[in-house]
This record gives sequence, C-alpha cells and structure tokens, in this order.
Amino acid sequence: MTDHDSTELRAARARAVRLPRTHFIDNRFTPTTGPSAQLVNPADGTSLGACALGGAEDVHRAVDAATRAQHQWARTTAAERAGHLLRLADAIDAHADTLVQLESLNGGKPIAVAAEEILGASDALRFFAGACRTAQTPAPGEYVRGHLSIVRREPLGVVGAIAPWNYPLMMAVWKIAPALAAGNTVVLKPSELTPLTTLMLAELAADILPAGVLNVVLGTGTEVGEAIATHPGIALVSLTGSVASGQAVARSASSNLKRVHLELGGKAPVLVFEDADLDEVARTLRSAGLWNSGQECGAATRVLCHQAVHDDLVALLVGQWQQVTLGDPAAEAAELGPLISVQHLARVEGMVRQAREDGATIATGGRRVDRAGYFFEPTIITHARPDADILGQEIFGPVVTVETFSDDHEALALANLGSYGLSASVWTHDLGRSLRMTSALDFGTVWVNSHLTLASEMPWNGFGMSGYGRDMSTLGLDDYTRFKHVVLAESRHEDHQGEQ
Repeated sequence: MTDHDSTELRAARARAVRLPRTHFIDNRFTPTTGPSAQLVNPADGTSLGACALGGAEDVHRAVDAATRAQHQWARTTAAERAGHLLRLADAIDAHADTLVQLESLNGGKPIAVAAEEILGASDALRFFAGACRTAQTPAPGEYVRGHLSIVRREPLGVVGAIAPWNYPLMMAVWKIAPALAAGNTVVLKPSELTPLTTLMLAELAADILPAGVLNVVLGTGTEVGEAIATHPGIALVSLTGSVASGQAVARSASSNLKRVHLELGGKAPVLVFEDADLDEVARTLRSAGLWNSGQECGAATRVLCHQAVHDDLVALLVGQWQQVTLGDPAAEAAELGPLISVQHLARVEGMVRQAREDGATIATGGRRVDRAGYFFEPTIITHARPDADILGQEIFGPVVTVETFSDDHEALALANLGSYGLSASVWTHDLGRSLRMTSALDFGTVWVNSHLTLASEMPWNGFGMSGYGRDMSTLGLDDYTRFKHVVLAESRHEDHQGEQ
C-alpha cells in the first residue's frame, strides 16, 4: 500500500466513523434506540462499528414522508427533476475518492472495482436525467373517428427499493435514478452488511433533494424488506438479490398486488467454440470471472468449450488464475479481495469441497486463504459430474467451472439447461454461428467475444429464475411509470349550430 493509499484509507475510516448510522427520513437522520448490528471489514474481520436495525414502524414513517413529498415531486417538470439528478451525480463525483474507499472498506472490494462502481452510479444518474426529458408515448391521434386519444406517462407513487451487498451504491442508484426521474419518491433499504456508501449518499442528497423524496431505512430483509413488500402505501417494490429473496418479496407483494421488479441470480455460460481466440478468452475471463471476487450475478462462471480446445483452454485459464494478485483490497496492486462474510466464505468453500468429493478436478485453487479476512483462492474446476450443484447453482465466488461439448446443438442444450437466464457469452469468429447462438440462447444479455460489457443506455434484465423487470435504459424508466389512455370526444356544438 502506498502512502497515498494509506492517507485516503485513513480519511475514509474517519468519514465512516462520522457517518450517522441510522435511518434517513424526511431529509434527517433520525435518532434510534432500537437494535443494532456490527459492521465488519471483510479484509480482516475487524469491526467497523454498529449500525441501526429498523423495523416496520420505521418503514411506515418513511412511507409517510415519501407520500407527503410525492405529490409535489410529481408536479415538477422533467427538466427540474433532471437538474436534481445531475446535481446528485456531481456530488458523487466530487466525493468519489471517499466513496471508493468506503466501498472498499465496507465491502472488501479492490480499489479498481470500487472505483468502477462509483463511476457507474453517477453515470446512471446522468443517463436518467436525460432519459426523463426525452421519454416518449404513442402518438396522439384520432384512432376512433371523432375521438382524440392521448397517452399520459405518470409516476406510480412511492417506490420501495431493496439493494444488495455486492454493489451497494450502484444498485441503489440503479433503482433511485429511474424512480425519481419518473416522478416517484423512494424508500430504500440497503443491505445490512454494506450500508456505508448509501448513508453517505443520503447525507449528500439532503442538500439536493426536497425532504421526503429519498428515504433510507436500515435493517434486515426479514424485518425491513418484508415491511416494504407488504406496505399498502408502496406502489412498486424493486429488489436486487437472491432467488429466495425475490420469491419472498413476490409472495409478500401479492397481498396488495403491488408491482414487483426483480433482478436475481445468474449462472452465466461462456460458450467457447473451436475457432475462438483462446488467449483472449482466458484474458477476458480473468476479469469477468473474478471481478468483485466473483460476487457478480453476470460473472463468467460456467465455461462450456468445444472438446477439441478443452486442454489448451484450461491450461491458459490456469496460467491466468495463478497470476492473480490477491490481498488487501486497499492496496493498489490487489486484483482479488475477500468474500463478503465468514458465512459466505463457508458456503463457497463447502460447494468446492462437495465438488471435489464428488470426483471433480481442482485445476488450481480450491481453498480458503490462510490469512485474516474472508479470502478464497481463485479456483478452476474441471470434470464435475453433470448433475453437480457447482454446475447448476450460483457460486458467487472466485470459482469457474469448465465443461465440454461436441457440437453447436449440444452447446446450446447445455447452456439453456439451467434455471437462470441473466447473461451468457459466445466466443467464435463465425458470424453465422454467433447469430444463431445469440438467437437461441435464453438469456437477457448475450455478449459475443466479450463478457460483462455494460452500458447505461442498454437494458439489464433476466429471464426465468433470474427475475423480471429492466434495469437501466429507457425501458428501465418505463418500469417505474404507469400509462393512462385519455380519450377526448370532439365537441358537437358547432355541428348542431349548422343544422339549425
């Protein structure tokens, strides 16, 4: 770690200590005497201090504040809302260094990974600031003789947002930005594991957004998440999380038929054909498979390669994996940081152990690292049983499996076999094959000769057990909007006068 890094880290720790650790309602951090939980630095297991844990009453107060603010916020023009979002983006950029260090400290992210997330958050705000000013509806017209039809685009009301621990700030903003741009107000629950950057965002927003427009309630999914999902004053609940969390929210939301927006897990297949550039595949997967320690729903986690290139590809992947720099995420050279918690480390370790016991080959890695914190070696697994959990279940760790296929038909069958449908990639120089594959793969995003390439202008959404609802793009703005058909009958007054 350089002296510069040390200075920034010390500043981030000082900011973390100063941050209020309680709910943000009506533009104020509210005192609380209820339960709390200790935040933990995943890099060394040390405490980062206590943070409040709220409940249904806190959600109710936040919804009341959001409801009071929503009518006036909805009456603002798109340009006015865009101005607020742009100022919030400016504030994130102005405090980016601190936010990067806080995210690294609280989530165990290498500095480069945290920096990309903070940039992604401000970019999302800027995109939706523009998107709300150019939002479209079907053209007004006389579709029935004598009747003029127009379509009004309206906000839903109060949006409940539940953000995950793997991208705390960016995923929060992916929900906040389209919701506010469309004229809604928000009650946000960050993960109880990683609330620090969200609390700093709230602190920044207090000087930018009107009171009640953005509210933050801290706590667990069982308490706060459930209260958001069932609250009758919330019109839509948007969750990024596990399949189990999504199912629980959908069940709870059904009690009053509120809209549900779910971005859940993934198990991205990587189809590598015999004409692929194997060196490029290995270099790309080093990033796309290990980014954020593999705690990424679109991670390149399941390699399916043509049997003719299996040995060469595994050798190249092992070579790349063994060059990965693992260590303190605050150090500039660190490429791979820790997993989020001791519980998650045990889960990843257990899945790898089970694969080994069932006959799979550990080509490299496969063990937790003997040091403080929750580190696991970058791992490649081959020759797993076709029915092995490690091939079908989301690992959410620095673990990539390699399987083989004999032809295009088998490649597609294997890729589409699982229940997830978030993302996939195809590696080939055959244009016809790439078109056939992207058409037949049952995933919301399919990359060709690339992986984990995202843009605010394009939607991020899954099929099947990966959920429903679109993040990012103008389609994402539509998800936080309702459409009203207004029909105006032409006046008959002049016609009657002519008849007289």
